[in-house]
Amino acid sequence: MAIRLGDTAPNFTADTTQGSITFHDWKGDSWAVLFSHPKDFTPVCTTELGTVAKLKPEFDKRQVKVIGLSVDPLDSHEKWEGDIAETQGQAVNFPMIADAHRKVSDLYDMIHPNANDTLTVRSVFVIDPAHKVRLILTYPASTGRNFDELLRVIDSLQLTDGYKVATPANWTDGDDVIVAPALSDEEAGERFPKGFTTLKPYLRITPQPNK
Repeated sequence: MAIRLGDTAPNFTADTTQGSITFHDWKGDSWAVLFSHPKDFTPVCTTELGTVAKLKPEFDKRQVKVIGLSVDPLDSHEKWEGDIAETQGQAVNFPMIADAHRKVSDLYDMIHPNANDTLTVRSVFVIDPAHKVRLILTYPASTGRNFDELLRVIDSLQLTDGYKVATPANWTDGDDVIVAPALSDEEAGERFPKGFTTLKPYLRITPQPNK
């Protein structure tokens, strides 16, 4: 069954390179990023895992736990991690799920028969502290994922959860934001003491409220 935005992320127990985990217990009340790989020893994914390992301090700063998945077994993951450290200059510092029986892949609808009926597609799930799925991305095999964009989206989700705002196109942390249309001008004035600019009745801009 396909997972949609707002669904509860399925729970599972699995072996990983950092020991056996039960996903919801491992995640706790943190945010999480679960991202899948078609198989071990693939070139694009090798660069991605190295990139995420280098960015782990940025995920930690946002209270986001990162976990990878591939349908290969644990011993294969461990050998692959050696290649990643050698070629990317950074050891993998987060768990990788061994999903040889495709249990997690099937739970998260990561097998797309029209793409390949045995390998996981390259999916990304962002899951919030309440275990709700907040973002789903699926990439083609030939295109490396942009993890700076993933951090940008997490910044937006965490900001908009805390304030009655939305973020405009190409927004990055520190830029102006959009006042939620549900707020009246009076309510917006109370909530945003820095003021707001009305471009249209439905489009009001205000400085990022937590800056």
